[in-house]
Amino acid sequence: MADRRPRRRSPGDAEPPGTATRRAALRLIDAVLRRGDPLDIASHAATQGLPPADRAFAVAIVSETLRWMTDLDLLIDGATAQPLPDDVKSRAVLRLALAQLLVLKTSPHAVVSTALPLVDGGPRRLVHAILSRAQQEEWQLPERASLPPETAERWSATWGDAMVEAAEASWSAAPPVDLSFAAAPDTAVWEDAAALATHHLRLPRGKAIETLPGFREGGWWVQDLAASLPARLLGAGEGRTILDLCAAPGGKTMQLAAAGWSVIAVDSSAKRLSRLEENLDRTGLEAAVIQGDIRQWQPGEATDAVLLDAPCTATGIFRRHPDVLHRIEPRQIAEMAALQAELLTRAAAWVKPGGTLVYATCSLEPAEGEEQIAAFLSGHPGWTIDPPQAEELPAGITPDDQGFVRTLPGLLAEAGGLDGFFIARLRAP
Repeated sequence: MADRRPRRRSPGDAEPPGTATRRAALRLIDAVLRRGDPLDIASHAATQGLPPADRAFAVAIVSETLRWMTDLDLLIDGATAQPLPDDVKSRAVLRLALAQLLVLKTSPHAVVSTALPLVDGGPRRLVHAILSRAQQEEWQLPERASLPPETAERWSATWGDAMVEAAEASWSAAPPVDLSFAAAPDTAVWEDAAALATHHLRLPRGKAIETLPGFREGGWWVQDLAASLPARLLGAGEGRTILDLCAAPGGKTMQLAAAGWSVIAVDSSAKRLSRLEENLDRTGLEAAVIQGDIRQWQPGEATDAVLLDAPCTATGIFRRHPDVLHRIEPRQIAEMAALQAELLTRAAAWVKPGGTLVYATCSLEPAEGEEQIAAFLSGHPGWTIDPPQAEELPAGITPDDQGFVRTLPGLLAEAGGLDGFFIARLRAP
């Protein structure tokens, strides 16, 4: 009988086609899980030198691996006599390979042949045996991708088990594409779109953004409905001046400009501001763009309104960024909350008397939302919550008992769901 054990590759052997893409995926998931780098930032270095299609596939492999990692690990641990340590290469290789087999439905031969070279002197037989077993036993993943245990415990304690179940459901499926429009869209052009709010359409996934009607003309930009809410609470600008702080990449800047505000957009990142300016050029909208760290920068005078879309842990956008829940721990939440408190105090000083301050974060952590505003109000007498009225919000979204807007997983689930956001509108004394 022929020996069917995997043969160790000699230095002179050529790697199977597609191995370079999987090797890039291995570098990328290591950057996310070991170094804590954001997926979108780490992907540039990890996939350098690959053709665009291969870069996209490497990111897709890692994205689905992160999305389903808790369940993939259960399968791996059920197939070994002793659990593999989290930091060994063989576990990472198996995670990536099983994500291809079970989620992306990649050819089994391509998965196995490109996985084994990645082990690099590790337990090739074990990896080969587990992948063979996965095929023979027709392993399946559950209907919903399980959250990382630490996240599930934290959110269950804060929001309840129903929210965790809704989060798992929304994490398991690719989210729809939301577009914000500078003016009311022509619905005849967008036959397959759903209108969930004014100047907003939701599309099913599957179409390249650049091929959608009106992309070059710049009448719209990609923006989740939840992300559009902070600017909606500021209403029509009528020529008044607003500071859009931490503005890049510019979705809210464009909303405000389209609503008639005179916008001063400030961000510390030159690279992100470059993208904001590209978006303004494409849409034909105008804003004064300033690079500055608002911990040191300050305006020449107070403005009618300030929108602070504060830096945060971004746990609310986990369905679009599956790496975030594997990177964020209580330490980062506390660090971000401290930064937000500093920025909120500075932003409040730049609002004219009687003016409006909107504070927002794409976080599902109360420390970055409800608790942040409670602490601010206790230290800034005279400031008050200005609860939104029903007509200011899209159907199905309502303020809570405190007058805050909190979007949680499960909200508008039948229409494709929303990112997680916290928004507070405050009135200056």
